Amino acid sequence: MRIEKIIENKKQFLDLLLLADEQENMIDKYLPGGELFALYDDDLKSVCVVVQINSKTCELKNIATYEIYQGKGYGSALINFIFDFYKNDYKTMLVGTGETPTILSFYESCGFEISYRLKNFFIDNYDHPIFEGDIQLVDMIYLKKNLGE
Repeated sequence: MRIEKIIENKKQFLDLLLLADEQENMIDKYLPGGELFALYDDDLKSVCVVVQINSKTCELKNIATYEIYQGKGYGSALINFIFDFYKNDYKTMLVGTGETPTILSFYESCGFEISYRLKNFFIDNYDHPIFEGDIQLVDMIYLKKNLGE
């Protein structure tokens, strides 16, 4: 397994990024200024994008694993890699997600703790209703991880 930081042609990973954020113009807001990492195990399995919020905080804006490889530890491995990668640059990493029990428990298993909620984020910022399974996403739930831990 290897993880590469992608510097050029980040849009080549759009199909995978759209699994985690299904509206391309929302991805276009953070992808150009974000740092993209790709995890390979023979072939591409997962990607993530991290952006700087301020001098002490960064945010994991997108993490996605192809569906056939989900549940095999690739997402967790990528998150552990970026925790280590950014631990000397930032104090805190944030991640925002919908209120979906399986996704929230995944982030909590990686060491994130629920921090705050942005009311109606998915309704106000997307041009169509967003569903995760049969759950319509309304509020954005932010979780945080102290990188010094």
